[in-house]
Amino acid sequence: MADLATILAAAAAPFAAEIALRMPEGAEVFEAHAHLGADEDGRSLDPATLLGWLDEAGARRAVVFPLHDPERVPAYRLPNDRVLAWAGESEGRFVPFCRLDPGDDPVREGERCLELGARGIKLHPRAQSFAFADGVADEIFALAEQARVPLLIHAGRGMPPIADGLVELALRHPGVVMILAHAGIADQGVFASRLADHPGVLYDTSCFSALDVLQLFARVPAERIVFASDPPYGRPFAGLYLVLRAAAAAGLDAATLGLVVGGTIGGLVDGNGLPPASSPRTEDGFELSGRLGRVCMYGAMAFGMVIAGRPEHALEAIDLMAAATRDPDPAGVGETLARLGETLSAAAELARLEDGVWPALGLVHMSMSLAATEREAENRR
Repeated sequence: MADLATILAAAAAPFAAEIALRMPEGAEVFEAHAHLGADEDGRSLDPATLLGWLDEAGARRAVVFPLHDPERVPAYRLPNDRVLAWAGESEGRFVPFCRLDPGDDPVREGERCLELGARGIKLHPRAQSFAFADGVADEIFALAEQARVPLLIHAGRGMPPIADGLVELALRHPGVVMILAHAGIADQGVFASRLADHPGVLYDTSCFSALDVLQLFARVPAERIVFASDPPYGRPFAGLYLVLRAAAAAGLDAATLGLVVGGTIGGLVDGNGLPPASSPRTEDGFELSGRLGRVCMYGAMAFGMVIAGRPEHALEAIDLMAAATRDPDPAGVGETLARLGETLSAAAELARLEDGVWPALGLVHMSMSLAATEREAENRR
């Protein structure tokens, strides 16, 4: 039996070739959302591993900040210092943001970190158990506005409705550039509607569903969408494949795609501001083959199993994904089903190996991205 690395490399090769074909010439790939250090949930990421993952995706730089570190008290000082030190040793490849806890001296810690070279602020309302309507983050927004640095805010899974309080706060601070992480899925529709006229709201693409990213391109300007993958929970390679497929489905030209994969976030952290925003690039709605939709559905089940702490059951969903590709009446998507079948057979093989579930999920992620965007992407070429 082949080992994990061999199986993964062979299965990833077609995706790497497609990434190379779709990447605009001369574009900088810039990961907008990466963690370093340790987390209470048991995950961790060291600088060398992140650099390897960035190289795998052809990414030159990454925004980095601490995880929900067990040593975060007081005020995230120790994890922030570690990230600042790692950034200083990275030869410019890591752009550090400081992580703040609104309940633990955030302004003083923010000012300290900004003086030491932090170029943005990360807030995580789920991990730090706060809401924006209660006023605890107002002084952090004021600090970001005064210092002219962006705020990256967790707006993904595990959240109660957060949009109303956050929208009101953002509208009171029109000078703040706010990056809503994870495609803003906690309240994407409300954010897209109520913050449409705010001059500085970005959305990063770190989520597992291409449908969420497709909807972003239908609701917000492409110049306000930035590539991200959320290491260590996601990998830049798979996240880049997702955004390239979704961008092709939205019909982006090469110049705008260059902004999405790195130009917008790079210009922001380098102090050059944001590019002008255009109208959303695609209509609300897209064509999806039912056969490929089944692949996406079972992929979402696989992710759900892992998120629920039952990774051993993810294999059941991966097997169902693979079964959905075995169709003697493929209705015009036979080549895609065959390609997905090969990838998902490799994913199932990986998931049966020790420590193979997370690598298998990377293949599942890219399979979902391909399945969700195939017909739309092909029709727009």
